Amino acid sequence: MISSSHLTKLILVLSLVALHLVLFGASTLTTKTYACAFGAHRPAAYEGGENRLLYIHAINAAANNLLFPQDARFALDRLEQGTRYNRYVSGGYIPPTLIKSIAWVETKMTMATKSTAWNGLGDSVISFDCGHGVMQVTTGMINPLGENSQPSDAQALISTHFTYNIAKGVKILGTKWNNAPQISPIVGTDTDSQTQILENWYYATWAYNGFTGYGSYSSNHPLDPSFAWPRSQYSCSGTQSHNEFPYQELVWGCIKNPPTINGSPLWSPIPITLPDLFSTEVNSALSPGNFYAPYANMDIKTPGPWHTDVTPANFLQQEAKLVGQPTLSVPPRSHTIRMNSPAAITWVDIPIRNSGSGLSTWRARSSVGFLVVTPPAGIAPGDNLTCTAASCDTTTLRIEVNPTLLPASYATGVVSIWSPNEKNTPIEITINVVADFELTFPGSSKNTD
Repeated sequence: MISSSHLTKLILVLSLVALHLVLFGASTLTTKTYACAFGAHRPAAYEGGENRLLYIHAINAAANNLLFPQDARFALDRLEQGTRYNRYVSGGYIPPTLIKSIAWVETKMTMATKSTAWNGLGDSVISFDCGHGVMQVTTGMINPLGENSQPSDAQALISTHFTYNIAKGVKILGTKWNNAPQISPIVGTDTDSQTQILENWYYATWAYNGFTGYGSYSSNHPLDPSFAWPRSQYSCSGTQSHNEFPYQELVWGCIKNPPTINGSPLWSPIPITLPDLFSTEVNSALSPGNFYAPYANMDIKTPGPWHTDVTPANFLQQEAKLVGQPTLSVPPRSHTIRMNSPAAITWVDIPIRNSGSGLSTWRARSSVGFLVVTPPAGIAPGDNLTCTAASCDTTTLRIEVNPTLLPASYATGVVSIWSPNEKNTPIEITINVVADFELTFPGSSKNTD
């Protein structure tokens, strides 16, 4: 026969499990694996103004390796140039208009989802294949790379902070360029494959979206029969389907015909030249029989006339907004969650602010299993950034109790909050949980044995 005290304890356990199912759903009782670095939780990101000026300034700086030159995770590597058998290390520069066009093709140069207001906070834009942010960075963003299967600091920066996202995208594009000649072909056999020439980036741009060819799920080969031939050039006007063109032709089309915002083009048009597919020399180089690593037979001359790009002189005028001096602020440092009835609120929302300038990416981690942090990362804008949407009032971390993992009726855990783009000591938030239920039901006794 079950004693009244044992019965009360049993009811307590069953009540906690029922409460957990209501709050978290049955699926959380088992381990569930999600794709992408942040799983089911999209971290918050800051969306700049509709004129995209912040993003354009960040691109101009990243193209010249002036954002994070000392941070190997985000610095543009020195680029190689020369012919296939005479490569040498040159400088670190990518034509900025090329990067702007890629950003537009990828996300229309946005950092957050479509529902996010300009100059506001919202969910970071993440594609089905784990592309993150403005540049749709996929490399290193498919699985959590931090400790205990959590996202890393670098992944948090890429997903929340447009400046780091753009820097990483530029670094990846530079890596695609440097893949030649070992695993990719070269454009510019007659111009020393100079990085300053826009046309020489044809293969690297192709590779940014995947150096794919005939028969692949998403081919970018210009002679693939899945594309109409002959075909018109992409106009970047939004009236043509992306699926009708190889990726690099989309980018070339936007370089030539910049998108406009309120009647003004986002950048100065450049009449960039595509490889002449009617040319016997080019057509032969791009034949299916040559599409195998290291693609040596695909090397071609620079399509002419060729063009260079000019970086605006004022490209660092908004440096304080691009990087700034963020200062994470999280008051107060202690909270109590009282779960004295099944209807009690089982979470606390923590306001996180940036009392400095620029953007502060923040991370959160619980020291105990019964405290769940959502989201595990976010962004806090400083006062020098325009943030006028309702979402800008504060950025919030929710700390929620998983009652099925409580070790006792009274328990304490610590949530650490820190900023990967600040040199600061993690801020510790103490969470006290009181779950001292006194449960009875009709006919039961409060007496204990």
